[in-house]
Amino acid sequence: MSKISGKIKIRPARRKDLKAISKIENLSFPTPWPPSLLLAELHKDYSYFWVALLDEKLVGYICFWIIRDEVHLANIAVHPRYRQKGIGSKLLKTFLSFAKRKGAKRVYLEVRARNKLAQKFYQKFGFLKDGIRKAYYQDTKDDAILMSKRL
Repeated sequence: MSKISGKIKIRPARRKDLKAISKIENLSFPTPWPPSLLLAELHKDYSYFWVALLDEKLVGYICFWIIRDEVHLANIAVHPRYRQKGIGSKLLKTFLSFAKRKGAKRVYLEVRARNKLAQKFYQKFGFLKDGIRKAYYQDTKDDAILMSKRL
């Protein structure tokens, strides 16, 4: 993993970011969230949607929900050109720290069973496998691995 030169800044997503977020979404997932769903996340009172900027260029994002003392990681992605450079790690570390400060006790997520790289990434941050949701992903009928982390 080569580190990037430049400063990674994380800030809340804005409506004007949605085009760049959609592009990353489309490059990252077999069934990307449509722009309308991304836009909706900006307006939910329990949703947090942040972007990672590298020298003011949007290169990644994270979306999560805090409901009482639980957090659900809904989505995280980094533009393919900027992967393996610490941006996803910075997003996840910032998110986990924020969730803990907000009083969250546990973080949950689902990840495709075939996405071993993502599973390894989450395990690096202390997430443990809790179970499987059979045919969770409707597009491919892939199973989801349930993972969680106590804060």
